[in-house]
Amino acid sequence: MLKTFSITDIGKKRTMNQDFVFSSENPVGGLPNLFIVADGMGGHNGGGYASNYAVEVMLKTIEHSKEKLPRHIIEEAIKEANRAVRKKAFEEPGLTGMGTTLVVSTVSKDCLTVANVGDSRLYVIGEDIRQITTDHSYVEELVRVGGLDRESARTHPKKNIITRAIGADNDVIPDFFTVKLRQGETVLMCSDGLTNMLDDEEIRMILSGQRDLVEKAEELIKAANNNGGKDNIAVILIEPFGEE
Repeated sequence: MLKTFSITDIGKKRTMNQDFVFSSENPVGGLPNLFIVADGMGGHNGGGYASNYAVEVMLKTIEHSKEKLPRHIIEEAIKEANRAVRKKAFEEPGLTGMGTTLVVSTVSKDCLTVANVGDSRLYVIGEDIRQITTDHSYVEELVRVGGLDRESARTHPKKNIITRAIGADNDVIPDFFTVKLRQGETVLMCSDGLTNMLDDEEIRMILSGQRDLVEKAEELIKAANNNGGKDNIAVILIEPFGEE
């Protein structure tokens, strides 16, 4: 039985929470379930508006989609959200330049379909921890070409520069991944407010404890804040084969 828990936290340094999560264990349009993390950016109100509005547009698009395959449904919704965010930013001066990351997933039996734009992430954690998504960021590009090691990337002064975002360009290209899930694995979706404060092994250790999903999520938030809490933190945890 699918089990989930989602939470956001303002962190220790921010005055506003611009992260937004959506979590539904029930069908949304043609999808069996739907999970979204959005990390907004831009201006005093822009980031919070962008993350909320992008998800709102996605939900409406998914509910009315005529597409059949999960990938096609999600891709259509992401592209529509991009158009809508750009249009709203153009129409309202106070929202100029706003945008948001997105990481989106849906689970069908043992198959996980994932899409991402930006540097919010999805991990699958079992005996080890696997980052499924690839950050669309300046430092990730440096790592990819061998110009920077993974540990240095976490503290690089330009680590917040992202190379793809909803609202940034006329067209958006999400990356897609399909993952075969195994018994005992947990899916983690999160904003960079978590991963900039905790390394992968710290995350794995917290999630491998014998606690329920609520305690695990709260422990992730607590640990990120104890390490500085420099940004808003968003977490969705999914147990695809949770016990009754």
